[in-house]
Amino acid sequence: MARRPLPRILSSGGAQIARSREIARTAADSATDVLHPLITVSRGLRKLAATGRQKWAATPRERRGPTLFLVAAGVLVVALIPYGPLIALVTVMAAAAWKGRVRTPVRTGPDEAEAGRLKALYEALVPYFSVPEDPAPLYAHGGEWSKTFSEYEFDGNGRLTRLRVRYPAYFTDGEAAARTRIERLLHAKSGRGREYLFTWDEEVNELVMSVLPALSTAIAAQRFVTVPGETVLGFTDADAVQRTVPVVIGDEIGQAPPVVWRTGPRSTEPHLLAVGEPGSGTTTLLRSIALQALQHGDVLVVEGSGTGEYACLTGRAGVLTVECGLAGALAGLEWAAHETERRLIAANRARQAGQAAPDDTKRPLWILVDRPSVFGHLAAADGRMDPQELLSVPLRHGRAVQVTVVVAEQFDSIGALSETVRTHTRARVVLGGIGFPEVESVLGVAPRTTPATDVPPGRGYARLGNGPVLRLQVPATPDPFDHATTEAHRQAVLALLPPGPDDTAPVALPPGIPAKPLTPPTVPAKP
Repeated sequence: MARRPLPRILSSGGAQIARSREIARTAADSATDVLHPLITVSRGLRKLAATGRQKWAATPRERRGPTLFLVAAGVLVVALIPYGPLIALVTVMAAAAWKGRVRTPVRTGPDEAEAGRLKALYEALVPYFSVPEDPAPLYAHGGEWSKTFSEYEFDGNGRLTRLRVRYPAYFTDGEAAARTRIERLLHAKSGRGREYLFTWDEEVNELVMSVLPALSTAIAAQRFVTVPGETVLGFTDADAVQRTVPVVIGDEIGQAPPVVWRTGPRSTEPHLLAVGEPGSGTTTLLRSIALQALQHGDVLVVEGSGTGEYACLTGRAGVLTVECGLAGALAGLEWAAHETERRLIAANRARQAGQAAPDDTKRPLWILVDRPSVFGHLAAADGRMDPQELLSVPLRHGRAVQVTVVVAEQFDSIGALSETVRTHTRARVVLGGIGFPEVESVLGVAPRTTPATDVPPGRGYARLGNGPVLRLQVPATPDPFDHATTEAHRQAVLALLPPGPDDTAPVALPPGIPAKPLTPPTVPAKP
């Protein structure tokens, strides 16, 4: 059976119909734009009329007569004064335009999706915040989440950024294990991949969870505004410390909150231990400390990895030696131990004679040891002394004579550290994306934030003595002789290096790296 052809209006008129609809829609939009003021005034007049009717209906009968008399008198007065009707018309039109404007609705609560998230989070907390003996439980399956979540904020993707949680008084908030369970639950339910800060207020039985912004990685090595005896380990959150320092970020100068480590005779944490994963930035931290220490003291570097990460310091003023082999490490650390003893004897004799300590005992001496466990294995295989044993004297008695020890080690070799090193390094730094158990094993306590798994180099936590655990971002201080280093970072590090044996000699760069004049960043003095 042959198919009958479609009518012409259906086969050939589709494009014309669509074009006609588009023209009509455009004309309607244009008319709406042109007549928008008239529409607004009409809507306002309608609302004013409705308001007037409601007022008239709410007026008692005995007061309607006087009210009509007052309105009539007002109209008569307006009609008799010059330009009265015109002023009245303009006033009515203005009031109608204001009344008829389109107002953005004020959001007074969470939407359906956000309420569902809060409900699910409330149900997940029920097993942790309820007991069968409670006659009026605050948390119960099918209960009201609005009674426990007094404050909440969401981002544009509908994920929680801040939450205030009320919990029953019988919850064991004084136990670290109980708090950790709640923090991990909130972290999992609120979204992974972000860092959360948990603030427990045991007095009022409230927990505040907030999302922390990522720490800036744009701060490179530079001269920081500090006094002798202060070392900037990195930068942290603005509300974690009570001090800021001026920093150069690109071409701009701003303020950043630093983590300042104080050393010297009056320091309670004179020595530091940095632990991290491979590539986490422990070598960058030691290089940054060395550049700051060379401003006022001498530096002795012992590198166990043997990769030449500190070759840029070789031969510089104030750098005593940079040792990468076992024999050199033993000789350098043995000299440091004897130098510490000599300073102690000289300072003691001066005190007994009632004199000031000699000047050669006041100049700071920094001993930087990167991966001492490597030397321990080599020494055991060769039948020699472990270099860590030579650190006992500087670690135990170095504080009194301005001797500071900084040790960096990786997590897989932290068990090879001697008891003396672990006991006398009260300033601790942990770098890399690691979990709660690893952080707590080094710092002594778990941080109040959730560790992130994917972090940039130099990112971690710091704890000075018995102080709080602070988030830390080490300033970018890469090896200037590494081909992967950017030119901006290379010039920033080279500008901080002290002069070599020949001040007029150019900096020896590896082949393929162009030499450029050193332009150190200028930082204004702290007000």
